[in-house]
Amino acid sequence: MVGANGDRALVVVPTFNERENLPVIVTRLHEALPGVHVLVVDDSSPDGTGDVADELAAADPDNRLHVLHRTEKDGLGKAYLAGFAWGLEREYAVIIEMDADGSHAPEQLHRLLDAVNDGADLVIGSRYVPGGRLVNWPRHRELLSRGANTYARLALGARVHDITAGFRAYRRQVLEKIQLETVQSAGYCFQIDLAWRAVRAGFDVREVPITFTEREVGESKMSGGVMTEAFLMVARWGIESRLERFGRRS
Repeated sequence: MVGANGDRALVVVPTFNERENLPVIVTRLHEALPGVHVLVVDDSSPDGTGDVADELAAADPDNRLHVLHRTEKDGLGKAYLAGFAWGLEREYAVIIEMDADGSHAPEQLHRLLDAVNDGADLVIGSRYVPGGRLVNWPRHRELLSRGANTYARLALGARVHDITAGFRAYRRQVLEKIQLETVQSAGYCFQIDLAWRAVRAGFDVREVPITFTEREVGESKMSGGVMTEAFLMVARWGIESRLERFGRRS
């Protein structure tokens, strides 16, 4: 169980060139849930985001902000895996993914934690369930996102409407069981990969509605290569899953 103020929860926030956004998102998090801990995983940002994170951590009298410096930028997935490993070495009950750019509202994090406390193992903050909203997102990005989620849902047979979403809360037992050491995917594909592993392992995966707001400062890190990786990997996982089911029925 997570406390009402966020006790025993760790929010992992990967950063690369987010020096303007980071202080804002950390402040909002601690105003919304004063007991939550934050781990900033910085990939040697050229703009000095790592230094800003260190300053924020040093200024926090309650030691709720921690910083993990990585020496290279090798993808969102690897940054999260490093953050998960850090969190699992400590006594956190729930580990959360959240972007640094403000697209995920800290004020809505309690919705995810409430669902965990209600028994869910993985809770996804969803843009595409009733009550979910998109704010200031370009139409072409929305169409691309909706198309990617529809494709993944059909290819995998997973009943998750926003399987690419990056605002999510994992009960620690999920991360301990789904063999993180074998994860090689990044970006969109990383999010699909971990949710699919949780589904296949029999965990209770739920979605709660959130409002997703396009960043106001900085640039998106999404690339065509990440999208291509996701398309190919999802096709492979879908085929493997169907072959496994066919084999069990034979």
